[in-house]
Amino acid sequence: METRSSTDLPTITKEYNGIDRNAFVFGWTPQAELWNGRLAAIGFLAYLLWDLAGYSVLRDVLHLIGY
Repeated sequence: METRSSTDLPTITKEYNGIDRNAFVFGWTPQAELWNGRLAAIGFLAYLLWDLAGYSVLRDVLHLIGY
């Protein structure tokens, strides 16, 4: 098994097109896509928790339209 010293490891890229990946950049950028995905995941999780707590929006809408 080959061992490498910590100074010999390859560098990790922290930027995408010269801008930090986690920067909140407004507009059509790769960073905006990352933030969009993160916020969508938080919203989906919030909806699931809300539904599990008994406040089902989908069930209420289906009840209103007669299903």
